[in-house]
Amino acid sequence: MAIALIVLAAGQGTRMNSDLPKVLHRLGGAPLVAHALAAGQRLDPERVVVVVGHGADLVEKAVRKLEPEAEIALQEQQLGTGHAVAQALMQIPMFEGKIVVLYGDTPFISPETLELLVESTADVVVLGFEAADPGRYGRLIAEGDRLERIVEFKDATAEERAITLCNSGVICCDATLLAMLVRELGNDNASGEYYLTDIVGSARAKGYVAEVVRCEEAETLGINTRAELAAAEAAFQARARAEALENGVTMVDPSTVYFALNTCIGRDVVLGPNVVFGPGVTIESGATIEAFCHLEDCHISRGATVGPFARLRAGAELAEDVHIGNFVEVKNSILGEGVKAGHLTYLGDADVGEFTNIGAGTVTCNYDGVFKHRTTIGANAFIGSDTMLVAPVTVGDGALTGSGSTITEDVPAGAIALGRAKQVNRPGLATKLFDMLRAKKAAQKKGI
Repeated sequence: MAIALIVLAAGQGTRMNSDLPKVLHRLGGAPLVAHALAAGQRLDPERVVVVVGHGADLVEKAVRKLEPEAEIALQEQQLGTGHAVAQALMQIPMFEGKIVVLYGDTPFISPETLELLVESTADVVVLGFEAADPGRYGRLIAEGDRLERIVEFKDATAEERAITLCNSGVICCDATLLAMLVRELGNDNASGEYYLTDIVGSARAKGYVAEVVRCEEAETLGINTRAELAAAEAAFQARARAEALENGVTMVDPSTVYFALNTCIGRDVVLGPNVVFGPGVTIESGATIEAFCHLEDCHISRGATVGPFARLRAGAELAEDVHIGNFVEVKNSILGEGVKAGHLTYLGDADVGEFTNIGAGTVTCNYDGVFKHRTTIGANAFIGSDTMLVAPVTVGDGALTGSGSTITEDVPAGAIALGRAKQVNRPGLATKLFDMLRAKKAAQKKGI
């Protein structure tokens, strides 16, 4: 059965008190909408349509980065969820299969729950949950799993408001049937909006079967305020830490480790305290990340060690048994097997061959104010402490640079490069200079 995914991401989110569209606020290092897209991708959808409205250009740009094949539907006026789905359906008018409707501000719907929705044989399937405090949720009027209709809180009677089975908003429906039901929606309700939820009653009136699939309330958490976003972040991190421990990751102090949505870590990895993962980090089994490290968009191979106090930025690739020490930053660089950079070093836009040693204070000077340039260092080289490598420049296999050198020309394999000014010693001059300065300071104290 073919699947299409519709993600509603047009709302303004006024309660966030922000210029940024609500679905672009970050949770686990990724925009809220990324979580819905990631869960939906487990269904292997043939088509993905994201409905944008408030901040449409910003949301579309983010979606294109997350899901390049996604189609964008514009909802210029926010006239309700039914109206939003109608805009999305115009992008896929000939689609045959099932459509799943998700929300860009509801990040915790699990792929397993979505699979239950699409596996149902009912014509319309709604995701529901038993709410501890039903509040203003829409209520599901059902007998067992058979769903009769959905009533929005504003339109519910006192008896209906006493029901605790609530609507998450997530719906799965045959594409042709959904298109027909959406076309028939009206807005004769307390909000004057086109409710997607009304398709259930309409479908039942036509003899179609509607069903409710239940999930835990925690999966349906929607983000409407900064406080809810903070609570969601805490819930996300707690779940990510528990999964990491279950998968064989050692954490010295789990409460201080922060994961991103797509962090991927092998077993027997050791994480020290206060490690923060940005998006796009993969760590192979047996690596160690010491305390106070920040990593993003990088790959760390088996047996490598990083930190403490190290930063790996986008494009950092560490081969097996690489050592990155304290106060070392690596960006857009490939480090071969066994490379060591122990301390106080910046490696940007560089290729470093296997078993090369990078001395303390080394800098690849990769930026000329307009363009970035690349540094290439061969295998088994030795870069002396405080070497400035002015890119573009190449240091050959087995070459050595003298400490304190500024390297502006290529260094052949096996050569020693010294790029520092000639030292000049003036006997006795330091003594004379200090005597003169101390006399001047003493005179100032006496007011002379």
